[in-house]
Amino acid sequence: MKNRPIVLIAGEPYSIFYEIFLKSLKNKSIKKIRSPIILIGSKRLLQDQINFYNYKFYINELDKDFSKPIKYKNNQINIINVNFNYKKIFDKISDKSNNYINDCCNIAIDLVKKKKVKTLINGPISKKNFLKKKYAGMTEYFASKTGNKNKEVMLIYNNNLSVSPVTTHLPLKKIFSKITKKKIINSVKTINNFYIKYLKKKPKIALTGMNPHCESFEKKSEEDKIISPAIKQLKKSKIIVSGPFPADTIFLEKNYKKFNVIVGMYHDQVLTPIKTIYGFDAINITLGLPFLRITPDHGPNESMLGKNKSSADSLINALLFTNKIK
Repeated sequence: MKNRPIVLIAGEPYSIFYEIFLKSLKNKSIKKIRSPIILIGSKRLLQDQINFYNYKFYINELDKDFSKPIKYKNNQINIINVNFNYKKIFDKISDKSNNYINDCCNIAIDLVKKKKVKTLINGPISKKNFLKKKYAGMTEYFASKTGNKNKEVMLIYNNNLSVSPVTTHLPLKKIFSKITKKKIINSVKTINNFYIKYLKKKPKIALTGMNPHCESFEKKSEEDKIISPAIKQLKKSKIIVSGPFPADTIFLEKNYKKFNVIVGMYHDQVLTPIKTIYGFDAINITLGLPFLRITPDHGPNESMLGKNKSSADSLINALLFTNKIK
């Protein structure tokens, strides 16, 4: 398939997804996207929200038989319908949506495995209700579903500065046992390869330390035992990497502007400052899978349902980024 489509999973039905999806279609920059978009979700819910927000879009329902050519229609929303029974178009998030979300994800993964699509974007999903502690997050969910468990790397991408946590959705008490030299090296190499392949440049990468000020009262800190040796080995592979830097000062403007990527040891160590600097002007890219999985950098935002005040910028950025993918 010369121009493979983008698969877009609608995600949690009681989220702001349909609002921002419809807003993105009205944005002029969406015309720059070179690939067709396949939405996977509820056709009825989509139509109800089109009516609620007073938009005029036509819907083209696609055949689920993927052995046949996909019959897109230009200037229409091409959707693979997944049934979802509901009484209200806006309601509280609960596990009643789980089977519907799972069906959406399975269809998307099937398309990916058959190499029918270019990339996968998913709308926000409630981790608490959908994942049920079986997976730490959707990053880990997609890694497991595609046979790539422990190879996944989370990259919060912004054109000016990106961040990546070596460990993703873990409680703090479990982090120390999961930080290894091997894991750091894998994360940095995966990020470096991504920048070279898709962005056509060698990134400048900084690593944070594990402890406050990169210090510990023990004879040998994690910086000495794990992080510095990993950096030393990465430099032998001609990767531009520096550190470890104290996490409390690397995000000062004079410091972070020297780098393309800052790799931290745990989730909030890098996601808190990147969101402070750029808000939600970023996209979440899962590397280390047989495809690129992208998601807008925000959650379901249940409290904003039906208010028509949510920004579509992150979804638009996610869609525009697909132009970089061959």
